[in-house]
Amino acid sequence: MTDFSPLQALGPIAPLRSDGEPPLSDYLAHYGLAPLLTEHVGLYVGYLGTDRFRLWTQVWRPAQAIGTIFVVHGYFDHLGLYRHLLERLLSRGWQVVLWDLPGHGLSSGRRACIDDFAHYGECLHALQAQLGERDLAPRPWVGIGQSTGAAILATDALAHPDAGHWAGLALLAPLVRPFGWPQASWLHRLVGPFVRSVPRKFRANSTDAEFAAFLREQDPLQPCHISLNWVEAMRRWMPQLLALPPCELPTLILQGEQDLTVDWEWNLGVLERKFPNARIHRHPEARHHLVNEAASIRESLFTVLDDFVAELVPGSPLRAQEPLSRC
Repeated sequence: MTDFSPLQALGPIAPLRSDGEPPLSDYLAHYGLAPLLTEHVGLYVGYLGTDRFRLWTQVWRPAQAIGTIFVVHGYFDHLGLYRHLLERLLSRGWQVVLWDLPGHGLSSGRRACIDDFAHYGECLHALQAQLGERDLAPRPWVGIGQSTGAAILATDALAHPDAGHWAGLALLAPLVRPFGWPQASWLHRLVGPFVRSVPRKFRANSTDAEFAAFLREQDPLQPCHISLNWVEAMRRWMPQLLALPPCELPTLILQGEQDLTVDWEWNLGVLERKFPNARIHRHPEARHHLVNEAASIRESLFTVLDDFVAELVPGSPLRAQEPLSRC
């Protein structure tokens, strides 16, 4: 299987060189990102440092960006899997920032681990601050998160309601608690003190069989174990989220009704209370990994996302007639 570890020797984020280093060219080709580089779209790629981690980061820049969308991936994921969403957002004129979470993809940190969910928020803020200092994050800012990524963005918006940095959020199959959590929580308490990780089972979390096979067989950046350290951090984070006050930020929630990764019905009830202005769109056939669903499902979901994001942009032809309230 292809080895992308040499990319970890790259330095700070910088414009992609025209000649391209072979490992980076191979990486972009392997994940289908290379065709998105055109004469109208540039790429900054490399690492941004925080107090705890080195974050593998990509900034995709159309010639005349209408704003910046920060895409935050889910547990076990990495930014290389977000080609479909990236292509869609670039075609709509957005600059797109993607980064590998700590312990994922090409970022530093123990694989699929985190000591505290607050560290995710610290990374997000450090990323935004550094890109802002380099004039690499034109406003408005929109956040799009998948599963754990949605949890990170929701926590940030609820915990910092007066920051004013988000124009809106799109939460895709958001994590509040995972599927089967009452039983899994009991099991974790029982074995957690004795076991650090358990083998991962690759379940089909999308109706796209080709994508599911790619994760199992062709993606060298997939972790093979579930970290009970991460589960414990999630356990501590859940009551923290539940204790945060509501926020009126414009929010879209996309959810598949065949999702067996998160406890989606319970989660939607929580998020409806936390985000009273949220629009919720449920798809009867979609599973969990919404950005990599079968083409027909993905198109349906992306059309809803298009309309929501367009309303956040002043002057957009699809902008709502009435202004949306903000935190």
